Amino acid sequence: MSFLSATLSRVKPSPTIAVTNKARELKAAGKDVIGLGAGEPDFDTPDNIKAAAKAAIDAGHTKYTAVDGLPELKEAICAKFKRDNGLDYTPAQVSVGTGGKQILYNALVATLNPGDEVLIPAPYWVSYPDMVLLAGGEPVAIECPIENNFKLTPEQLEAAITPKTKWLIFNSPSNPTGAGYTWDELKALTDVLMKHPHVWVMTDDMYEHLTYGDFEFCTPAQVEPGLYDRTLTCNGVSKAYAMTGWRIGYAAGPVEVINAMRKIQSQSTSNPCSVSQYAALEALSGTQDFIPVNNELFKRRRDMVVEMLNAAEGINCPTPEGAFYVYPSVAGCIGKTTPAGAKITNDEEFATALLEEKGVAVVFGAAFGLSPNFRVSYATSDEALKEACTRIQDFCASLS
Repeated sequence: MSFLSATLSRVKPSPTIAVTNKARELKAAGKDVIGLGAGEPDFDTPDNIKAAAKAAIDAGHTKYTAVDGLPELKEAICAKFKRDNGLDYTPAQVSVGTGGKQILYNALVATLNPGDEVLIPAPYWVSYPDMVLLAGGEPVAIECPIENNFKLTPEQLEAAITPKTKWLIFNSPSNPTGAGYTWDELKALTDVLMKHPHVWVMTDDMYEHLTYGDFEFCTPAQVEPGLYDRTLTCNGVSKAYAMTGWRIGYAAGPVEVINAMRKIQSQSTSNPCSVSQYAALEALSGTQDFIPVNNELFKRRRDMVVEMLNAAEGINCPTPEGAFYVYPSVAGCIGKTTPAGAKITNDEEFATALLEEKGVAVVFGAAFGLSPNFRVSYATSDEALKEACTRIQDFCASLS
């Protein structure tokens, strides 16, 4: 009999972290590898945010804080929700955790009972289903194909809801596709949810500020105020503020759920890093001027990557509305063979051969629940992206 928990057999390690680690190992061994797996901006954290962290250290703010966040940070989060989303929350409705991942996990652990179902549009961020499983629930994936621009339709949502449905996890703009929902698209989904008062909504708005062109971000409780009392609006500072390593995420929602999340956190990690909280306070309250500047750079990279991947034989790459990912289909490459003799029968074999034969690390689509695709993060330098896309073109042209 194994010493390890049976729950562990229900989950798998993060494939995105595995790809990033594999690329690092090959680089360390002297291989010429371009890693397009990591979902983090290549920009440094802005200077005003770093200065706030240094000032916090100098001021001695290195002690324990309130379990789920500094009062002043909670006030800043309330101000952010009002400013950016037109949503009114009080500090008692806010939870701050060690990254967005802990916020989502705390909420699931605090609310799920065995047999509870959580609806997850696919492709999805790799951690959603496994967090649901760890919390004792049952993830229910809803496939959203490329023909629908990877977006959930009202008809799909209606068909997936059962008496056991507890949550819908909603991520826009999406990791891994970058797909963003317009106000009208989201209103059609919230109209369905209004007919099912037992279904709650957990948003993942981490890419809120990373949008391009005329696309305007919106979040469910903003679009449908009738969902306010059963929505947990989750966000963080990782992506827009280039603060992935600082590990600060936050959520706002009904007090009962926030109190339950605090109880979980009090017996697991307790408070997030105090210095990181002061940095996040500056991020949310200080200048936002760098965000549109960074977005212009991301948009240029997106356009280059989409154009170059669509020029590759057998690849179809839609243009996303936000985030810093593309999720091209490799349907035209399935069934072919590489020059090294590797047969490609699925997207994992495509990604493996691409890494081994061309030194480009991407994450295969099956990890995100929809195949045959792969995810590219274009949050890296123009030079690396251009070289990587050229290698992908060469790889696809070499298949027979």
